[in-house]
Amino acid sequence: MDRFLYVSMTGAKETLRAQTVNNHNLANASTTGFRADLSAFQTRAVAGSGYASRAYATNATVGWDASQGALTSTGRDLDVGIHGPGWIAVQGADGREAYTRAGDLRIEPSGLLKNGAGQQVMGEGGPISVPPHTSLMIAADGTISIVPVGQGPETTSQVGRIKLVNPPAESLVRGDDGLFRTTDGTDAPADASVRVASGVLEASNVNIADAMVNMIELSRHFDLQVKAMRTAEENAAASAQLLKG
Repeated sequence: MDRFLYVSMTGAKETLRAQTVNNHNLANASTTGFRADLSAFQTRAVAGSGYASRAYATNATVGWDASQGALTSTGRDLDVGIHGPGWIAVQGADGREAYTRAGDLRIEPSGLLKNGAGQQVMGEGGPISVPPHTSLMIAADGTISIVPVGQGPETTSQVGRIKLVNPPAESLVRGDDGLFRTTDGTDAPADASVRVASGVLEASNVNIADAMVNMIELSRHFDLQVKAMRTAEENAAASAQLLKG
């Protein structure tokens, strides 16, 4: 009886854990450049004395979905989306270099180039600073060119190049801040093959329909586990009554 209750309890617990991951994905369905977390159930045998007749499920995050989200046109010069694999290098709150697919860039009054989350965009020599300008263009290789204030188009000059990297997916891990970093803590080298498009943003790669269906299925599984716990309690009460008689 105790094993029956234990299996039901762990099933409900692990289902809630899977629901947390699924709800996190749903909550970020409109987050620019978001990569969905992947979770999976695994079967484990219940340890202990007696015949091994019970098994329970565990759930764990097994990685993230590397597929590309849709590129949406915005017409904004500072919006960039990556074509295919690759990442934009930014500076995390811990000072380390980190990577994101979010290309919603903006220029601070100080001239520093940041993304929508407030992280400094890294160039190949450090954070990028953009001088006052009348127009700005970001090339496919990440090069930023401007026409200085009071000058004509013939004075176009390059002020920096966004560091674009493409480390193997298995060498990246997502942090609590949503940014990706290399597992060994080193900075990924710039990759000239990574290309960006100006005036577009990459949407989240969360499939909302699949996530909604998964949420309903997990909710039903949780209800079944709770019913099993109630059944275990009723069986225990009935057994105790028989023993009293």
